[in-house]
Amino acid sequence: MSDTKAPSRFPVPELDDLPEDIRAAILTVEEKSGFIPNVFLMLAHRPDEFRAFFAYHDALMDRPGNLTKAEREMIVVATSGPNQCQYCVVAHGAILRIRAKDPLVSDQIATNYRKADITDRQKAMLDFALKVSAEAYAVSDEDFAILEGHGFTQDDAWDIASISAFFGLSNRIANVASLRPNPEFYGMGRG
Repeated sequence: MSDTKAPSRFPVPELDDLPEDIRAAILTVEEKSGFIPNVFLMLAHRPDEFRAFFAYHDALMDRPGNLTKAEREMIVVATSGPNQCQYCVVAHGAILRIRAKDPLVSDQIATNYRKADITDRQKAMLDFALKVSAEAYAVSDEDFAILEGHGFTQDDAWDIASISAFFGLSNRIANVASLRPNPEFYGMGRG
């Protein structure tokens, strides 16, 4: 994979040209991770959308609740595969490997979560997430009963559905933008 191609087909502004709050957010991420994830660069050319996107992202992915941070990432990886979002599978796969402390789990989930080394509870969670992603119109009381049988609450179902729906949006934007995963993501959490 060559890192000489533009990270996105849309313009990527210079950091010095960005509003202070966005520049500060990007520099904080760079300091923490050692690089700037391309999604930040792609969205930076639309400051209002950048702010809204990351506010909702953080509200979903960082909120307290019964879903672990690793389980939230499982939802992203599992739903981004069928949506053919290379960026999200690679980037969130890296985050999943780190959060789960498992170098194999993200590849298993991206390929076929039903055969992954995860719990039956997590498989039920991903069944629901994939149904929301592919055919939300068909979600029924039976789907909620299955989740409840695995110990999930109504709030958990909301979280699973919201993460699935949000990343459906994210997958589509990333695909339209031809967003490229940073090379750094490929090796994270593998060793």
